[in-house]
Amino acid sequence: MSNENIKYPYEAPFSFSNWLGGWVKKIVQIARNRSKLMIIVAIVGGLLGLTYSILKPVRYQSEVTFLVEESKGIGGGMLSSLGGSLGVDIAGLTGSGNTVLSGDNVLELLKSNTFMATCLKTPYANDSNYSLADKYADVYGYRKKWAGDSKIGRAVFFGKADKDIRLQDSLLKILIKRVEEKELGVAKPDKKLGFFKVSINTKDELLSKLIVERIIKISTDFYVNAKTGRIKKNVSRLEARTDSISHILNRRTYSATEDARMLLNINPADINAPVYSEISQRDKMVLTTIYAELMKNLEVSKASLIQETPTIQIVDSPVFPLERDEIKWYVGLLMGIIYSIIFFLAVFLIKDEAGF
Repeated sequence: MSNENIKYPYEAPFSFSNWLGGWVKKIVQIARNRSKLMIIVAIVGGLLGLTYSILKPVRYQSEVTFLVEESKGIGGGMLSSLGGSLGVDIAGLTGSGNTVLSGDNVLELLKSNTFMATCLKTPYANDSNYSLADKYADVYGYRKKWAGDSKIGRAVFFGKADKDIRLQDSLLKILIKRVEEKELGVAKPDKKLGFFKVSINTKDELLSKLIVERIIKISTDFYVNAKTGRIKKNVSRLEARTDSISHILNRRTYSATEDARMLLNINPADINAPVYSEISQRDKMVLTTIYAELMKNLEVSKASLIQETPTIQIVDSPVFPLERDEIKWYVGLLMGIIYSIIFFLAVFLIKDEAGF
């Protein structure tokens, strides 16, 4: 048999419009044939969505936007400007911009477990025995859960020292982990700018505000101290040394004046009187020179401290009332109806395709 007599079945070209039209026809057919059942499912889904919107607790969103501005040397600024005009990041290549609170480092710094632990241990509403961690544990039901646990079996408070420090720290870590993983957000909206945004979302309005404000203060204080700590210590040492030399110089000035006065009534037999006066004047001159150098170094260190101290400016701070994160009843009702209808149609489409 020759190949010319072989008949091949004709395969129509694929048409997306025909394919989509076929599915639409199936959906319309299912809706017509099972309209009563679909209405019942839609009503049940709407009621479930309405119930969820009512039972879902309201959460309060608190945000702080702040700006970090660091001083830059003249040479570094000129090189950075030149490199920017050529499309080269000089600061990144030299590492001059790689500080503890620069770039993406701030994203991890503000989520530090140590900082969050310090923040949660601070008082809630000016009560030194009731901390933010205590309020958080009460709002989310952790304290009741711990009291009913067979291993813990009692209420644990964080505002004061507990008899079992290990247990207290372990439970505090649970709260910190939840806050950082589910409720705390740290972002840098624009990589080219120095703005940072910290947000937190909890079930208590005052708790959200206090946590975000205090974590910012703790982190920025740490940064400023880390940035200027060495210079501050140097200034303190120079101030102490300058004060000490100042007191000695004052005493030496009185001594030199007394020795100069005694020369007016000098006893001819006392041949050492001019020597004492000369030594007093010499010591005074030496101390004056040392004091002048110390004062100069002190002023230079103070100027350097002012230059190196970064400026941290709060741009937007949370104010009451905070933004409420909730689902409106009509949104819950509508979404429940839509999701239930989609689920209903998907079940019967799969059933028809599988031939059940």
